[in-house]
Amino acid sequence: MKDNQYICEARFFDYSHPEVARVLNELEVDTGMTDREKAVAIYYFVRDHWAYYPYRFSFIEKDWMASNLVVRKQGHCIDKVIIMIALLRAHKIPARLGLAKVRNHIAVEQIVEKFGNDVLVPHGYIEIWLEGKWVKATPAFNKGLCDMLGVHPLEFDGTNDSLFQEYDVKGERAFMEYMEDYGAFDTVPLAFMLELLQKYYPPIKKNNVTLGEVLDLSRL
Repeated sequence: MKDNQYICEARFFDYSHPEVARVLNELEVDTGMTDREKAVAIYYFVRDHWAYYPYRFSFIEKDWMASNLVVRKQGHCIDKVIIMIALLRAHKIPARLGLAKVRNHIAVEQIVEKFGNDVLVPHGYIEIWLEGKWVKATPAFNKGLCDMLGVHPLEFDGTNDSLFQEYDVKGERAFMEYMEDYGAFDTVPLAFMLELLQKYYPPIKKNNVTLGEVLDLSRL
């Protein structure tokens, strides 16, 4: 099922924009590769090309366009998924955004300190249509960060889901578990994401954060 809905260029997945085209030219992807091989190459490029930074969260629509995200040096998990979707769709590979609630997410010390829990929401992952099925992956955690934190970086083979590091490299410390899956989206549902943040992080609601603002979680 190669649904055209998930191949089409869209507001947030603007792959014909010159900035996204520049990134496409940097990719080591050629026409002789299978869709699975292209998806794997794009996954590793996105995983390690942008450093993971979870503390900036914009509620301005244009900030979530792939063309604006690719010019940054770091990004939230959802930022990196949007970039990956745009790159995949440019190669006519169906892809969509998945959102979830997770616990024990790596590298979120400030969130735990400020909100008193280790829940991160919304967490973004990607679904890619490959070889007749949707395959899930999380390109958020760059190899450098994983090495620093003592956790294996997530590998992706284009066949099996690759969603989380369950333990550190010693198999002793638990890192991450999925608590709730909110499903897949063909857009960036900002209103829904704000609702989730207000529900799980009371300081956000207390500070009257609304659509049209940029939220710096490190300053709350």
